[in-house]
Amino acid sequence: NWNAIGQSVLVHVILLIYTLIALFPVILVVMNSFKTRQAIFRNPYALPTPETFSLAGYETVLFRANFPLYFTNSLIVTGGTLLAIFFFGSMAAWALSEYKFKGNTLLGLYMAIGIMIPIRLGTVELLRLVSSLGLLNSLPGLILVYTAQGLPLTIFVMTQFMRDVPRDLKDAARVDGASEYRIYWMVVPLVRPALATVMVFTMIPVWNDLWFPLILAPAESVKTLTLGAQVFMGQFLND
Repeated sequence: NWNAIGQSVLVHVILLIYTLIALFPVILVVMNSFKTRQAIFRNPYALPTPETFSLAGYETVLFRANFPLYFTNSLIVTGGTLLAIFFFGSMAAWALSEYKFKGNTLLGLYMAIGIMIPIRLGTVELLRLVSSLGLLNSLPGLILVYTAQGLPLTIFVMTQFMRDVPRDLKDAARVDGASEYRIYWMVVPLVRPALATVMVFTMIPVWNDLWFPLILAPAESVKTLTLGAQVFMGQFLND
């Protein structure tokens, strides 16, 4: 018992140390945000004092930039992309995994090509396409591009997991008179771990992307958080 207690305490101590190490950069940034620029470079690890305390950084962010708008735009783009990828990706994966037809394998391979070929190679053509659709400097244009970017991985992963769902379960539902759409919505909850993993791997590149917002939507009203932060840093770095 004492060995088990000792091991538990040791594990908790190690986790606490790792947590402090992970949080230290965040604490340092927050602490320095209340100091003047000279004080930051003179002693970045010192706490703010009456002589070094300053709110100039927060005043600049709040009154000379529009970060709430940038944050809202990023939420709309990321959320819209995830919804579209979930809907179209899971339905395409369901069709490829459930129905056997001529060209099924080739169609699956064709959809998986997007995993191997970076979408940024087609930036010029995407720009022309989005422009021809009248979606430049718009959030729907970004959502469409990011949806196309995330669908190949989603379809590839979800197809494999949906094939592992017992076929007897789906056939029993058909015998009971369930429609194909009802069976589809019955299968989706069974592959939630895979779906959640795909959504996370899709969300991170979309939220952090700078390339497509800079090319397709650089207008102030549709800037994402990443683009807005980069422009802000370039504008006020030497302030």
